[in-house]
Amino acid sequence: MAESVGYPLIVKASFGAGGRGMRVVSGRDKLLGRLEEARGEAQRTFGDGSVFLERYIARARHIEVQILADVHGSVSHTLGMRDCSVQRRHQKVVELAPAPNLSDELRDEICAAAIRVARTTGYVNAGTVEFLVDADTGEWCFIDVNPRIQVEHTVTEVVTGIDLVRSQFLVAQGCRLHKAPLSIPQQHEIPGRITTEDPENEFSPDYGRLQTFRTAGGLGIRLDGTADAGAVLSPFYDSLLVKLTAWDADVSGACTRADRALQEFRIRGVKTNIGFLRNVVNHEDFQNGAVTTHFLDETP
Repeated sequence: MAESVGYPLIVKASFGAGGRGMRVVSGRDKLLGRLEEARGEAQRTFGDGSVFLERYIARARHIEVQILADVHGSVSHTLGMRDCSVQRRHQKVVELAPAPNLSDELRDEICAAAIRVARTTGYVNAGTVEFLVDADTGEWCFIDVNPRIQVEHTVTEVVTGIDLVRSQFLVAQGCRLHKAPLSIPQQHEIPGRITTEDPENEFSPDYGRLQTFRTAGGLGIRLDGTADAGAVLSPFYDSLLVKLTAWDADVSGACTRADRALQEFRIRGVKTNIGFLRNVVNHEDFQNGAVTTHFLDETP
């Protein structure tokens, strides 16, 4: 099977998420070792060691399509596309919507594929169909479906004005999807994940009591989180502290608002990745939509 896929390839956990249970294999001599590593991590993390093989794209953009489907066979993809290429250890860090630098033809192809996936499988409710686009050739491939509400769903809610969580309940009750609007206001959104990780110590998770916790606000800013001063953060749970979504009429404006909001946070008691996020949103390549999934590895 590996020979038919071709090298380099990537081993992925069948029931994986969050970038775990994944290993890149550069050649045949590395296959068995990487395979066992991926299986072991998948078994420990997800309770299932099954894996599959996939072609590895060295310079890839990670593009996802938000869909919503009802029990009557209607599927909407007009909820937008997100570029999730800024990743660390295969886990999304900062996203950008709408996904930049894609031709209309390529957008139509990818969205049509997302619709086919949903209809062929009889998918119902909110979900995300994800693809990789080769940054050099423009070729694309399907990677997976996230059959749930995504962390970055706030982007779609901001740009469309549609409450996706409410929509999930309505679909579950048997309601029909409304006809999609002819046009959606063109805004640019940047969601970032503020985590209790130490960027200067290989992003190791930090935990303890939040001595100070003051959030940001203002026009074009949305926050999703429940932390407060005095809260005790445990090492046994995910390090996500709060989601920040910034938007404006153009990417530059959205980045400026995101940076301003990040500067307004006052968090003491634990380490955070706020300084790291500021470096990302202020980077020229990010603002120009010229990043791949290796952006963080290749950028000092």
